[in-house]
Amino acid sequence: MERRTQSQASDLPEPEGRPGDAVRPLPAGQQRAELLHTLADGIATVVIHHPAKRNAMTAAMWRQLPRLLADLAAEPTLRALVLTGADGTFCAGADISALAPSRSRDEEDHAVEEPEEDTKDLARYAEEALAAFPRPTLAAIRGYCVGGGSQLAGACDLRFAEEGALFGITPAKLGIVYPSSSTRRLVALVGPATAKYLLFSGELIDAARALRTGLVDEVLAIGELDRRVAEFTRVLASRSRLTQSAAKEFADGRTDRDAYWAAQASASTDTAEGVAAFLERRPPRFSWPQG
Repeated sequence: MERRTQSQASDLPEPEGRPGDAVRPLPAGQQRAELLHTLADGIATVVIHHPAKRNAMTAAMWRQLPRLLADLAAEPTLRALVLTGADGTFCAGADISALAPSRSRDEEDHAVEEPEEDTKDLARYAEEALAAFPRPTLAAIRGYCVGGGSQLAGACDLRFAEEGALFGITPAKLGIVYPSSSTRRLVALVGPATAKYLLFSGELIDAARALRTGLVDEVLAIGELDRRVAEFTRVLASRSRLTQSAAKEFADGRTDRDAYWAAQASASTDTAEGVAAFLERRPPRFSWPQG
């Protein structure tokens, strides 16, 4: 069963424009800055929704993401998570107005008086929560993927982009020290030279260069991204969660869990089912973990 929060998917603005186009004013009800999500057929889709500022992340949105991820991780039927942006762009970074010494809070924050928080810390906590999410994660990218948007995309396991997408990491334009954990994650994806190019210059690169350097895994023609993401997440949902969970930990550098995963494999029926399905030439029906 599909569940929706905050807004029905049909309420989201239709994708419009390419990077560089003028931002069209939206009705007040569609300008709200928030994270939306759906859960259907074992796949969660989280939508970065702040179209008035090309989906720039506000402090409230950075705070919301770890809580939302924790709720989704507790869903026993969840097999994969897709992160994307509303209105034809992924995320243009952090809302720069939040970095000003004196700033007005978003309307949703007016009701609660809270201590000032460092937006850079909030972004780092959200990024680490996404990187630690226990299921496969995939960023579906259109338009701008810049600054904090690149942090979020880089924290996903995989990145699929539409032609015309633009990528950049821009702390050098603002005099901000990029977090060491984010830098290491970027280096692991693209290597030291490309990481330095992006961080030193703050310049944008196109989807073709992002693919060549390893920043993204696939680039799709315009109009094909949603179909490919749906197709690939169905593949993920059909595979062994035991294999995926262990592989994610090992690929992310966990080297102290071999005994744990060996015990999980011994207790699981996944291997027997996978071999039987192969011999019988049928799709496997994996069941680990139960519940």
